Amino acid sequence: MTDKELALKSVEYRRKILKYIVEAKAGHTGGSLSCVDILNVLYNHVMNVSPENFRSPVRDRYIQSKGHTVEALYVVLADQGFFPESDLLTLCKYGSHYIGHPTKKVNGIEQNTGSLGHGMSLSVGTALAAKLDGLAYRVFTLLGDGELPEGSNWEGALLASHYQLDNLCAIVDKNGLQISGPTTDVCNTDPLDRKFEAFGWEVRHVDGHDFGALKEAFAALPFAPGKPSLIIAHTVKGRGISYMENQLKWHHGVPNAEQYAQALEELEEATAVLR
Repeated sequence: MTDKELALKSVEYRRKILKYIVEAKAGHTGGSLSCVDILNVLYNHVMNVSPENFRSPVRDRYIQSKGHTVEALYVVLADQGFFPESDLLTLCKYGSHYIGHPTKKVNGIEQNTGSLGHGMSLSVGTALAAKLDGLAYRVFTLLGDGELPEGSNWEGALLASHYQLDNLCAIVDKNGLQISGPTTDVCNTDPLDRKFEAFGWEVRHVDGHDFGALKEAFAALPFAPGKPSLIIAHTVKGRGISYMENQLKWHHGVPNAEQYAQALEELEEATAVLR
């Protein structure tokens, strides 16, 4: 896909994220909007994974460590054909598999996640398995900057370097906000690049909403032979909806009718500009 096609796709993804959160009356809105451009590039440009090869041992793996923003992942997986999009009308409803965190009961989900920090360790184990089995698949995991203080992240980071897992790429959705405040106030992990470099990772910074920059970063993997790669993606919480951007209260929130109408109008304007 071209950058323009990816940008149009992201606008549509944002429209659907809001649609299903409003329908469900629940959802992690701000973080889903901040990370969806990353998922867009991964699934539409980078990864070798599809409904047709999802059981293949050589498929690429994606594990969403920041599982609470599953709405973005569900929308992208539906677009890829892993399940009918109409399934998302059951989001967060009784008896539905489409719950508020990823579960392997949903086609296309690799691992149950949402307990913060667990995705890194799962991804390290999956990447190590590829090395032991002599398989060429890659592992991608998306972390939230608010979940990084969890100790299992750093245990996983140590092992990834120790075992020279250059088939592993972790992406940090660095939007600067978490449920209880700015990440720098709750538990500051900066300078993030130097910390991961000290753990033996190769690190790059990227604008997490710049499709060309994201594509360029992923094309350069691995950043160094024998080292795991970290992409620090600088993003905006609530990206694409003016009254949500950089607003802590939209970590988790459902637009009312007036807010939803304004969001749809803004997304329609964004589509018109791109076309």
